[in-house]
Amino acid sequence: MIAARRAAKRLPAARAGVVEAPLPLQNGDRLTAGEFLRRYDAMPEVKKAELINGIVYMASPVRARQHGIPDSLIQTWLGTYTAHTPGVRAAANSTVRFDADTVPQPDALLMIEKGGQARIGEDGYVHGAPELVAEVAASSAALDLHAKRDAYRRAGVLEYLVWRPVEQKIDWWVLEEEVFVPLVPDAEGILHSRVFPGLTLDTGALLRDDAAGVLSKLAKGLNRAGHKAFVKRLGQGS
Repeated sequence: MIAARRAAKRLPAARAGVVEAPLPLQNGDRLTAGEFLRRYDAMPEVKKAELINGIVYMASPVRARQHGIPDSLIQTWLGTYTAHTPGVRAAANSTVRFDADTVPQPDALLMIEKGGQARIGEDGYVHGAPELVAEVAASSAALDLHAKRDAYRRAGVLEYLVWRPVEQKIDWWVLEEEVFVPLVPDAEGILHSRVFPGLTLDTGALLRDDAAGVLSKLAKGLNRAGHKAFVKRLGQGS
């Protein structure tokens, strides 16, 4: 009996019935989506981590003016649109499963609930490519404009918006024949989504942190016939 107890003590932890905790995520780790999510789930103190092309990226601390305030305005803009567009869902800072190598966590996304490209799975994550993704790029600008932009393109995200508060620049791309091309503003400098009728953006107001101006221009888009027709189509499930 004593010998058996000593032998059990020499067994590895897993063989002795003890489940080892997952290793912590580290910048630069090369993982599959499954292993990435397993480690991420075990680190509730970490608020943002992403897997892009098989490589782990950990977020930097968030500053209010460079990220927090711009992000809040983007969420307000998209949230207002969804409030007037039944059948469209917005989500903030949510993990999205593209494939075995890419699991981003965009600052904001917009997706069609029924008949769209993406869905919310039983695990609570978004699966597939949302129709629109938005990022506020301060310390993450290099990632957002290159590796992540390419990952979104390959996944089939139809529209990708990047706001760079430090450089005071806004880029909005649309997918055309598997290539992201810049969305062209109208004569007044206003951008209009191709996928979501009525979703208009006054970039000047956004750069000035003028929430009232952004929402005022959006309200005009929401009153257009194209938006009303879009809401009707969504209600019919098409």
